[in-house]
Amino acid sequence: MQSVKVGYSVLFTLISKHNYPSSGHFRALACIHGTISSACGVHPISTTAQPVVIRIPRHMQEQVENVKQVRGKNKVNTIKAGKHLIKSKNPELNQSAGYTLGKFEQHHLSSKGWKHNKSFGDYFTVNNTQRTPPVVTEIQDEEGDKLKEKSKPITFHNLHLCPDLVEALGKDNITRPTTVQLQTIPKLLKGYNILCAAETGSGKTLSYLLPVIHKLQAEKAADSESIETTPRTRSVIIVPSRELADQVSAVARSLCGPFRLMVKTVGGGRGVGNIKLAFTKGPPDVLVATPGALIKALRRRYLDLGELSFMVVDEADTMFDPSFSGMLESILAQTCVACDPSETHGKIMVTIKSKNLHFLMPHVKQTFLKVRGADKLLELHQALKAAEQDKAGVLVFCNRASTVNWLGYSMEDMGLRHVRLQGEMPASLRAGIFHSFQKGQVDVLICTDIASRGLDTQRVCLVVNYDFPESHTDYIHRAGRVGRVGSMEDGEVLSFVTHPWDVELVQKIETAARRRTSLPGMESSIRKPEPKAAEEEEEEGGLLY
Repeated sequence: MQSVKVGYSVLFTLISKHNYPSSGHFRALACIHGTISSACGVHPISTTAQPVVIRIPRHMQEQVENVKQVRGKNKVNTIKAGKHLIKSKNPELNQSAGYTLGKFEQHHLSSKGWKHNKSFGDYFTVNNTQRTPPVVTEIQDEEGDKLKEKSKPITFHNLHLCPDLVEALGKDNITRPTTVQLQTIPKLLKGYNILCAAETGSGKTLSYLLPVIHKLQAEKAADSESIETTPRTRSVIIVPSRELADQVSAVARSLCGPFRLMVKTVGGGRGVGNIKLAFTKGPPDVLVATPGALIKALRRRYLDLGELSFMVVDEADTMFDPSFSGMLESILAQTCVACDPSETHGKIMVTIKSKNLHFLMPHVKQTFLKVRGADKLLELHQALKAAEQDKAGVLVFCNRASTVNWLGYSMEDMGLRHVRLQGEMPASLRAGIFHSFQKGQVDVLICTDIASRGLDTQRVCLVVNYDFPESHTDYIHRAGRVGRVGSMEDGEVLSFVTHPWDVELVQKIETAARRRTSLPGMESSIRKPEPKAAEEEEEEGGLLY
């Protein structure tokens, strides 16, 4: 084999390509190569000697060239002209809004190295790519089919609801139904049972309240002509929390006013005396209840569910969780709900599922900041000061009730006005806290996930995850407190990322954002039922989840 003459600079380059860590390795190699060169008749290395003669295997040269080529080919260029979907601290990791990462395309995440201590201070933002919520961007007909752009916008008048009900909506400037309302209301009016799964803030509460109240007023008008009719509870709405029960009741009362329908609320923490008081004037037309309070009322025979026309299970994913499922089973056992599909008559169960379910909201800006735990309080203080000028609501989420209390004391020392809401508080204390926040009496609410489900937060412009949520589901619900239908502003979500287990969730969220897919592990198991022949006999009323 013929020897090749190379200089010291070449030798250094070759060694660096093989990642030799220290100069000690270089000296050893130089000695070895010097020995080999001497054996070939060349002088060994010295300070005044000619360049060292070494033998470089051809396969090694080819390997270095191949590595260079592979590195160049695997780099995905996701940056194009226009608005950014992902904006990172490192501009090379940005992704344009007009680019969607393919399913099998290699991705370079902004949060890739966030488990390392040197990553503190890094950040990236998922920008909003549209101005309005997806649930109001498309105009659809009763069957959910998309209409042409030139078609006349659909209003609640087109859904054949009672004129007085539509007028009550108009007083609150609610004139056009959302996508989920367009799909749900006509089906319920026709007597179908409905299983509805849609993203937060899409208007699901009105989706069931409007047809229920429409039919209740029709039934009441028919009952008034009958002499032997006895009062009965005709609709029950079951919700997981007392705060949500109060909110749904407030909406129901505003809609039931023109029809003189009685709406009552029974929730946890009020005591048996207050539960009994709700039924002193007779059975209500609409009863909104939490599971525990409803069971107490049933055990004391304050009401009878044997002649229900409507039962609504709101926030069904929570209600069928093991913490609630036992109580829900006891309640359903005292109703006339069919135990098997073969026992049903008339309209079958219809599944309505939003196409944006479990996706990141495209109209809400979401920022992720890698920050030390000791620095979170300072970052929060800066975010609240920036939001203070807008006089809008801010929700600060913590994972534990103890963190809510500690953070509240710290903010008091800083002179920041706020209120706190967490599940360990007495129910009597919690009663007016969220109401004062909704009314704008205070702008900052520090809370646990008790405030992340179902509650109306139209005035919220900023959600801060002081503690990063423990699951994708919790993140979706927290982020859903902004950008809701009827909100004045789209809002923003700011998340502090501290722990390694937080980083794993963030990386999955970033991947879903870059690929524009649903969050992993949350693929819905909800499927539309197989088509069946229409039953000859149809009955009004139904079960709604």
